[in-house]
Amino acid sequence: MGTFLKANWENIIMANYVIDPEILTPFLPKGVSLDLHNGKAYISLVGFMFKKTKLFNVPIPFFGTFEEINLRFYVLRKEDGITKRGVVFINETIPYRIVAWMANKLYNEHYTVVPTIHSITNDLDSKKVKFEWKLNNSWNSIYVEASNKSTSMKNDTLEKFIYEHYFGYTKIDENNTEEYRLQHPSWKINSVLDTKIDCDFKAMYGESFSVLNYTKPEAVFIAEGSSVKIEWQRVRLKFAV
Repeated sequence: MGTFLKANWENIIMANYVIDPEILTPFLPKGVSLDLHNGKAYISLVGFMFKKTKLFNVPIPFFGTFEEINLRFYVLRKEDGITKRGVVFINETIPYRIVAWMANKLYNEHYTVVPTIHSITNDLDSKKVKFEWKLNNSWNSIYVEASNKSTSMKNDTLEKFIYEHYFGYTKIDENNTEEYRLQHPSWKINSVLDTKIDCDFKAMYGESFSVLNYTKPEAVFIAEGSSVKIEWQRVRLKFAV
C-alpha cells in the first residue's frame, strides 16, 4: 500500500503572483517556513488535467479524468541537514464530490466541488489550453496559448522553482502538520505565447487573497506533465504547545 494515488497530470498551467508574505503567514503549517525565490514569496493559480486516476492502483470508474484548479504557495522544511521543498494548498477544486470527499476524509485536505470544463486544441506549431470553473453562476478561467515545442527547465530559474517542489504540507491544526511526498520526473515546459486569467480570487479563496484580483501575474508557465504518484504514508509532525 505504498502509493495512495497515481495519475497523469497534463497541461499544467501555473499563473504565478508575487505576494506579501504576511498574507501567507496565517496559512503556514507548523514546522515549515516560506520558500522564497530571489527574496520574493509566490502564490500560484494552477489548472491541469487529471487523467487515468487510480487509488491504491485501482482505476476509478467514471471519475478518473477531470480538471483540477488549485491555489498553492511554496514552503520548505529543514530536517537533519536536508532541505525539503514543498507546497501548501489553500484550496483544490474538482468536479466530483466522491473524489473530494475521499481526499478530505482521508487526509484533511481542502477540496471543494464546482462545475469544471476544459478546452485543449493543437495545431502544427502551438496549442491552446483553457480550464474553466463555475462559481456563483459565473465562469472563471485560466488560458494559455503555447508553443508545441518542449524544452527542459534550466537551473536557477523561476520555472524550476515553481514546478520542482516535491513535498506537500497540510495544516491539521496549530500544532500538527502532515507531510507527504510526490514523485514525478522533471517536466518539460512550453514557451507561452499568450495568456488570459479571469478569476475572482476573493469569491473563490476568501478576503485574504482579494489583492490578487488587482495583481498581474509575474509569469505564466505551462508544463507538459507526466505520471505522478503520491505516497500513502504521511508523516505527522507534532510540535509542543
